[in-house]
Amino acid sequence: MANTPHITRRGLLRAAALVPVAGALAACATPQTQAPASSAAPAATSAANPLGVDAKKPLEVWIFDGGFGNAYATDIHQPLFKTKYPDAEIKHNVTKEITKVLQPRFAGGNPPDVIDNSGANAMDMGALAQDGQLQDLAPLLDAPSWDDPNVKVKDTLDPAVVEFGTYDGKFHVLGYVNYIHGIWYSQKTFRDNGWTVPKTWDEFIALCETIKKAGKMAPFTYAGKHPQYLYEPLLTMAAKIGGNEVLVNIDNLEDGAWSAEPVRQAAEAWAEVGAKYLMQGTAGLDHVQTQTAQNKNEVAMLPCGSWLENEQKTTTPEGFEYGMFPIPDFTASDKMPYGTLHTQPGESFIVPSRGANPQGGMEYLRAMLSKKAAGDFSELVSTVSVVKGAGEGRDLSPGAKSATEALAAAGANTVYYRWRSWYGQLHDEAVAATGQLMTGGVTPEKYVERLQKKADELKADSSIKKYKR
Repeated sequence: MANTPHITRRGLLRAAALVPVAGALAACATPQTQAPASSAAPAATSAANPLGVDAKKPLEVWIFDGGFGNAYATDIHQPLFKTKYPDAEIKHNVTKEITKVLQPRFAGGNPPDVIDNSGANAMDMGALAQDGQLQDLAPLLDAPSWDDPNVKVKDTLDPAVVEFGTYDGKFHVLGYVNYIHGIWYSQKTFRDNGWTVPKTWDEFIALCETIKKAGKMAPFTYAGKHPQYLYEPLLTMAAKIGGNEVLVNIDNLEDGAWSAEPVRQAAEAWAEVGAKYLMQGTAGLDHVQTQTAQNKNEVAMLPCGSWLENEQKTTTPEGFEYGMFPIPDFTASDKMPYGTLHTQPGESFIVPSRGANPQGGMEYLRAMLSKKAAGDFSELVSTVSVVKGAGEGRDLSPGAKSATEALAAAGANTVYYRWRSWYGQLHDEAVAATGQLMTGGVTPEKYVERLQKKADELKADSSIKKYKR
């Protein structure tokens, strides 16, 4: 959905007119202005109530209004929670502007109980964790699953969920969706025009040239207003060229990580696409506008995550048949093979530690992680959740099936990065620089130089918590 959702995600991260992260979080990232800790004491725990939930205490839930909408919360998760806690009032809220709406609540010491902290305007998770604003979710992991008291919650999850949600040794963030990133297209359009999915960069450029010369549609676009949609394939390509260590080094703020040759090569490759093959006006369009242009056969390909199909369900024509392919091989000497994918847990749910009902918040997440709730979610929004086996026996849409098959084919050849959620200022800089790269405002050399400079500044800033992977 728009490390972008739109990433509207990212987004899949998060994917832009962002509230500057440093300023937005100043009130909660300054130790001397911390709000008092929540006085919400748990009720007595039991086998039936492992987290000590007060059955009558209200629960305030905020859902990011992005590619997955919010019906999954009102129609699946909340009714399931209410089956066990019928007397608990659920205050359901929706917004596209997570930081703008909820950051003041953290600063004021009265945050809500559950937040889907996603989208282009998500709050800086690293800063929230650094300031002690996030509930330690270890009790949730060790609690019995909603479905089976003999199976712990942590044993029902993709192992990457715990790795991605852990900040400085504590599990704070629950990624609910398995974001699968790639290049999206219409399988029908490709068939009708005799186009084949490119497996090498030369084939990709040749396909772009063929589409451009045909004159029916533009070859490529991306969410120009949210350039994180483009830095995702750029970094995936860099990892293919130079190996997974390229992204590990960037995450760890290693000297010269951004200015490494694989990153520069990837920037040069995508700058050529920006110069020759973009749909006219791309820089001024958001993710929905570019995706809708694809639905209208005005453009052939765009980069996105596996939330795309659901996000566009109201505008996608019948028979469009979404498909997704991985980043093509740059050269025959790439360190990672064809089929390598960027995939990671996304759609990040948090429970504020200073909320009125953190126990209820964790219990809400426990209900979400039931196999039925996760399976219903997957079917409703055409994507894959992080709960093991949740998609079994479900009717998957063409795009979800394509992405799932690509993930299966990738096997162990998957990559990810975490700097986006760890260092909000670096994300802001990458967004601005990538937008300029694609419009010719900076050269590939200046692009990596600019991002290296920002990473070096963050590394030297002792006030910013550093994370390692």
